[in-house]
Amino acid sequence: MDELTLTGIFLFTLFFLLGSGVWIGLALLGVAFVGMELFTSRPTGDAMFTAIWSGSSSWSLTALPLFIWMGEILFRTRLSEDMFKGLAPWMSGLPGQLLHTNVVGCTVFAAVSGSSAATLTTVGKMSIPELRRRGYPDYMILGTLVGASTLGLMIPPSLTLIVYGVTINESISKLFMAGVLPGLVLASLFMGYIAVWSFIRRHEVPPKDAVMSFGEKLYNSRFLIPVILLIGLVIGTIYTGVATATESAAFGVIGALTLATLQGSLSKDTFVESLMGATRTSCMIALILAGAAFLALAMGFTGLPFTVAEYIGSLELSPLTLIFALMCFYIIIGMFLDGISSVVLTMAVVEPMVRQAGIDLLWFGIFIVVVVEMAQITPPIGFNLFVMQGMTKKPIGYIAKTAFPMFLLMVVMVGILVIFPEVATYLPENMKQTPS
Repeated sequence: MDELTLTGIFLFTLFFLLGSGVWIGLALLGVAFVGMELFTSRPTGDAMFTAIWSGSSSWSLTALPLFIWMGEILFRTRLSEDMFKGLAPWMSGLPGQLLHTNVVGCTVFAAVSGSSAATLTTVGKMSIPELRRRGYPDYMILGTLVGASTLGLMIPPSLTLIVYGVTINESISKLFMAGVLPGLVLASLFMGYIAVWSFIRRHEVPPKDAVMSFGEKLYNSRFLIPVILLIGLVIGTIYTGVATATESAAFGVIGALTLATLQGSLSKDTFVESLMGATRTSCMIALILAGAAFLALAMGFTGLPFTVAEYIGSLELSPLTLIFALMCFYIIIGMFLDGISSVVLTMAVVEPMVRQAGIDLLWFGIFIVVVVEMAQITPPIGFNLFVMQGMTKKPIGYIAKTAFPMFLLMVVMVGILVIFPEVATYLPENMKQTPS
């Protein structure tokens, strides 16, 4: 049977299962089972158990539920209200004024939560009522918030980078460091967009609040101290080589519990809710990873990834052309799948061709995250769009339209990564080696 027919059978089975409403993880397992039974002589049961165990027992993967739990704990604290109090005085003097709290708030919270949905919800419940009350236009409030919340996928700790690292067996700590500078550059692009908008549409910018003195601003900054300390604990221990990503996640959970206790927002109910929320999300991701591991094994037995990579290699595409093709590919599949599913579903085929093209896998991980960020704000299945719809009751089409400028800025970010790859590779190349 030729590879084209084999690929067609895999894809038909996958989309049939996904279209019938089966969970993504079970759909991946089903496709792999069909492939193993029909096209190989290997014992399917033994192969499935081995793949599921190896795909879900990685030590690096233990960072995932810990970072998710840390975000769940912080989601139930007064962190968002305190962040607004601390950030607003510093943002009010910038062009665009308090709209910058959306971007800076998302950047700060992204550094203590690996989820874009948690970032959007936490910052949104703080900024949307405040900015509306002060007269900022809705389309800028929602658009900048939806776009900036995707920084939760890039700035460490990033769940997508953890999954990517586990899938291709790459250092999670190095991937985290690779995401820092691109995340800050992207946040700067978003803030630049707000500044340009404020000059062009200055009649829509509300009057400035009363100007605070430097001393008053500094006094209000006390509200930012807890989250800054937590960021320093999580990222600082990784960068200095004191802890692995998993160990820093454990420090982060302890820090989040301490912060919630000091704020008086940690009760028995909030503790249990945070633990159960983290458990549900972690189990969902673990099932997807297990299914993807079995699918990768099944496709490996059939020789499909190698054949596809060999075919791509025979086309003699330049790395730049390949990157452009993969960007379009991930944007399209991201319209129908969430980011983590997109990564684990495609890595078995994409990784060999990327290696063959000589593309740095650390750099490629950051590229993948930027493109997955685009998918988070593109209809029909842009996850952040649904989260924002649930918060504001606005139509999906309207929210997607407000976020379109942010989508274009992410395309610009891909260009920056291609022209200046050092943006992603400088920190991991110069970080201290973390003991395993």
